[in-house]
Amino acid sequence: MTAPPAASVSLEPASPGGRCLRILELRSVWGTGGGPEKTILLGAAQADPSRYAVTVCYIRDERDTVFNIDQRAKDLGVEYVDVRERNSFDWRVFPALRRIIRERGIDIVHAHDYKTDLLALLLARAENVIPFSTAHGFSGMSRKDRAYYFVDRRLLARFPRVVVVSGRLKQELLDAGARPGRVTVIPNSVDHRQFQREDARWRAEARTRLQASPEQFVIGTVGRLEEVKRLDLLLDAFAPIAREHPHAVLAVVGDGPLKDALHAQAARLGLTARCRFMGHQSDVRLLLHGFDAYAQSSVSEGSPNAVLEAMAMSIPVVATDAGGTTDIMDHGVHGLIVPPLDVDALRAGIASLMTDTAGARTRAIAARARVEDELSFERRMRRLETIYDDLAADRDARVRP
Repeated sequence: MTAPPAASVSLEPASPGGRCLRILELRSVWGTGGGPEKTILLGAAQADPSRYAVTVCYIRDERDTVFNIDQRAKDLGVEYVDVRERNSFDWRVFPALRRIIRERGIDIVHAHDYKTDLLALLLARAENVIPFSTAHGFSGMSRKDRAYYFVDRRLLARFPRVVVVSGRLKQELLDAGARPGRVTVIPNSVDHRQFQREDARWRAEARTRLQASPEQFVIGTVGRLEEVKRLDLLLDAFAPIAREHPHAVLAVVGDGPLKDALHAQAARLGLTARCRFMGHQSDVRLLLHGFDAYAQSSVSEGSPNAVLEAMAMSIPVVATDAGGTTDIMDHGVHGLIVPPLDVDALRAGIASLMTDTAGARTRAIAARARVEDELSFERRMRRLETIYDDLAADRDARVRP
């Protein structure tokens, strides 16, 4: 296994007598990824190059024919390298990462999942780099996922600093033995300049793609078609709404293992003509212009990027109280929050967005304002960079004679 040659990286001093910190963003993912990819790539693109030289590194399975993170990084002008593996336990990954660290003079290895968390700790011992991690969530529901997450929480307790995207995740790490002072909550955020309403032509194009007429009311959702999203419950909640409101349409954006099952359920419920299964979209911004409301039905989340994007687009939101949802919006202020697994509550929330349009609009305006301020990507980056600086200062203090 060979990594691509190291590209040139600016190493201009951050301050007199100093130099910029060199960060390796390390992640392993199959396919197109999800919310963490948006955060990692946008963060690398927006990092201050005079203070932080960021390299994004993905461990990429050679059997993965859908992977596209490399192209997305290129489009953003992000410094990128990947390490190819033949399978999930390819021993060649570790020496390849060591070479990248040496060639690029990496200071901090920033891991983003259970596999790279373990690698970051091992690399810290082998190469004297600083291990750091962001825990995006423990949302897998399979027995294997639960076993991996059990181990990962205990690995994260060994890190000098960990960022979690919700208060609930912080409590999980504290329960696993992490020290409170080492765990910082930084909710996900969104680039509000990228996700904002454009002119009327965008909405017209979005409605055309959604096959929705001007008088129809489009309830949209975005996410992987997998068990944790409980889109089956969203279909169950939508069925009576479709009967009561002939102009209501449900749009589902995403792909995944439950695609066929959800299509079959929609047919059983008589919703085939009222549902739009849009498949995976590399850029959801256009379709968001066509949504009149946004619904999330998940039973587990980290900090839901799709909800943040809907908030940024001033789309009225109803979402389940899953993971970090309450960290990004307050019930009745920025959106409506309902209990997970409660189909009746989800149905009532969606119906409210359709009937109480004034209230829905007021909350949507407040949600947009929050994304511009408290949940702006710039604010998240400044908080993250403070942790980078603290880690480097702690290391320097330990080695100073």
